[in-house]
Amino acid sequence: MTAHVPAHACRSVPKPAPPSPPGRLTATLALLSFVVPLSTDMYLPGFPAMARDLSTDAAGVQLTLTAFLFGLAAGQLVLGPLSDRYGRRKPILVGTGICTSVTALCAVAPSLELLTGLRFLMGFSGAAGVVVSRAVVSDIASGTAAARIFGMLMALGGIAPIVAPLVGGAIVSGSGDWRTVFWVLTGASALMFLAASLLVPESLPAEHRHVGGIHATLKTAVSVLTDRFYLGYTLAFCFASATLFCYIAASPFLLQNVLGLSVGEASMAFSVGALTATASSAASARLVSRYGSRLLLHTGLAVLLVSSAVALLVTATGNLSRVWALGLVGIGFLGLGQVFATATALALERVPHAAGTGSAVLGTLQSALGAAVAPLMGIAGGHTAMPLFLGMTGCALIATLAMWLTRQVPNPAHQKQ
Repeated sequence: MTAHVPAHACRSVPKPAPPSPPGRLTATLALLSFVVPLSTDMYLPGFPAMARDLSTDAAGVQLTLTAFLFGLAAGQLVLGPLSDRYGRRKPILVGTGICTSVTALCAVAPSLELLTGLRFLMGFSGAAGVVVSRAVVSDIASGTAAARIFGMLMALGGIAPIVAPLVGGAIVSGSGDWRTVFWVLTGASALMFLAASLLVPESLPAEHRHVGGIHATLKTAVSVLTDRFYLGYTLAFCFASATLFCYIAASPFLLQNVLGLSVGEASMAFSVGALTATASSAASARLVSRYGSRLLLHTGLAVLLVSSAVALLVTATGNLSRVWALGLVGIGFLGLGQVFATATALALERVPHAAGTGSAVLGTLQSALGAAVAPLMGIAGGHTAMPLFLGMTGCALIATLAMWLTRQVPNPAHQKQ
C-alpha cells in the first residue's frame, strides 16, 4: 500500500539541524541588519539644514526618505530571489559595495533631485544586508537556534531607530553640516562591506540553488506564497509589525497633544517603549529554547491584542490617562518583542528551498503595511488617541487570526486507521 504524502512535503525536504553558527558570523549578520535602519533615521536631525542648502521645503526633503523606503522595498523583492539563484555572497557583496559608493555620493549631492535618486539606490542596494542576512540565518540554523539569532537581530533592529537620531543630532550639532552624517554612514557601509567579504561564507551550496530565468523565479515565488504555514507566520509578523508603525506615526500626537508631555518627556517615553520591545526581543532569544517558538509567538500575539483592545476600550470611555496609555503600550511592546523573532524564524523555516524569496516577501510586505497604516493615524486629527488604538487593535487582531493558517489539519488517511 502506498503511503500518503502531504502536498507540502513535496516542495522541500526538511533539512537537518545545522550546528550553531560561530559568534563572528552572528555579529556580522547583526551588523548587516543594523546599518540599514541606521541609514534610515540618522540624517533626520539635518532636515532643516538640508532644506536651506538644497533650496527646498520640508516636503521636498521628506521625499529623500520616501525614496529610500521605496528602494528598500524594491531591493528586497529583487535581491532576495537573486540570492536563491546565485548564492548569498554575491548579492551581499555587490549590494553592500554599491551602497557604500552611493552613500558617499549622497554626501556631495548638489541638488535635491540627485539626492532623492541616490537615496533610492542607497535603499535598493542596502536591502541586500537585510534580506540576504535573514536568508543566511535560515541556511545555517533552524528551530530554536534560528529563533535565537533572529531575536538578536530584531533587538539590534529595535535599537537602531533610537540611536540613529541621537547620533545624527550630535553629528549635525558638532559639525554644523548635514553632509557629515552621510560621510559617517559611508564609513558604516564600508565596514559592513568589509565584514561581509571577510566573515560571511557562502551558505547556499550550488546544488541547492535555483537555475533558470524569470519563469523559474516566479515558480519559486509561487511555491513560497502557496505554503499556508509560511503565509500564516508572515502575516502574523507583518500585521504585528504594523502595530508598531501605528505607534511610531501617532506617538508625537498621543504623547504631547493627548497626554500633555513636553517634547523632552515625549522623547523619553518613546525611547522607553522602543527599548521595551528591544529587551523583549532579546529575552526571546533565551526563552525560545525552554518554551519553543510557537508558544512564545502565540503568547506574544495574545498580549499584544489584549493590551491594544483594553487601551481602545479605555480611550472610548474617556478614561485614558498617562498611566493607562503608557502602561498598556509598554505591555503591548513586551508581546511584540516575542512575535518578531519567533514569527520570522518559523516563516523562513517553512521555505528552506527559497529562503531568499521568503525573506524578500516578508520584508516587503512589512514595509508596505507600515507605509499604508501610518497616514491613517492622523485621520481624526492630532488630539485623539482613537485612531492609534483602533489601528493597533485591528492589526493585532488580523495578526492573531493569521495563526489560523498554521493550524495542523488532521490527515484523513490517518483518521480512517
